[in-house]
Amino acid sequence: MLSEFDLIARYFTRTPRRSDTTVLGVGDDCALLAPPPGAQLAISSDMLVEGRHFFPGADPKALGHKSLAVNLSDLAAMGARPLGFTLALALPEAEPDWLAGFSAGLLALADLHGCELIGGDTTRGPLNICITVFGAVMPGQALRRDAARPGDDVWISGSLGDARLALAGYRQELALTPQELDEAAPRMHRPTPRVALGTALAGIAHAAIDISDGLAGDLGHILKRSGVGAELDADALPAGPVLARRDAALRREYTLAGGDDYELCFTAPTERREEVLAAALAAGTPVTRVGRIAAEPGLRLLDRDGRPLALQPTSFDHFSET
Repeated sequence: MLSEFDLIARYFTRTPRRSDTTVLGVGDDCALLAPPPGAQLAISSDMLVEGRHFFPGADPKALGHKSLAVNLSDLAAMGARPLGFTLALALPEAEPDWLAGFSAGLLALADLHGCELIGGDTTRGPLNICITVFGAVMPGQALRRDAARPGDDVWISGSLGDARLALAGYRQELALTPQELDEAAPRMHRPTPRVALGTALAGIAHAAIDISDGLAGDLGHILKRSGVGAELDADALPAGPVLARRDAALRREYTLAGGDDYELCFTAPTERREEVLAAALAAGTPVTRVGRIAAEPGLRLLDRDGRPLALQPTSFDHFSET
């Protein structure tokens, strides 16, 4: 039986890498970080609970990836460069095979983004994963939710809806072929945090948010904090390749309120469109212009011909019944 300290040493402690920011990592009472000179710290925490955020028996390697990806996505939404993260992990049992897979998925993504595991905690309990991530952004360049301005374009990175489509397939809400489920499932299990795009947009875009609970609700947070409204072309929303083969009603529903996409929704001045496109090209991430910020509060949904749509999309709520 692995002890707590054996578990940490075997699966989560590595030879420290040369780093300008991590002074002291795993193994002491606190980690020590040295942010770049003049930078502000960006800090975010996300918790993933078995049975609420992922299915019991989920693949541990994919779960390790997703646990960090959802946190890196928050840094991306602020335009922040990752520095390091902590991991708090409650486990029913210390199973070596599970821990090997989980740590492999977690640390592979961490290495990809130069984000070092610097500490955390482990305990026995229902499976619960909590990560706190640290990033750096220069003053005045953070993509804050309260910074959208009337006249801004509204943009979306990547595509939306395939994660929700996969969930519908697992729940048997919709009939998906095995091929469709195999194609859509990676968007649910292994999201891509848009870190390169977020950092490229710092100083160009005004406001941003990552799409975790559904576009309509997440964009609504920007509108509320900024005291503005928006007009959104529901038919311009970039549907994922599997969802794109479905009917228009389902495409609208899942692109507007699907959730678990971890794409970026951001606003930027119209005169900076070419800079936005150049940033997207440099980051290797497609972006789509889908609407505009308006002075009048509220979200107004339009079809491709500019006609109002009588839709009321709802976002995921952690305390709802579904």
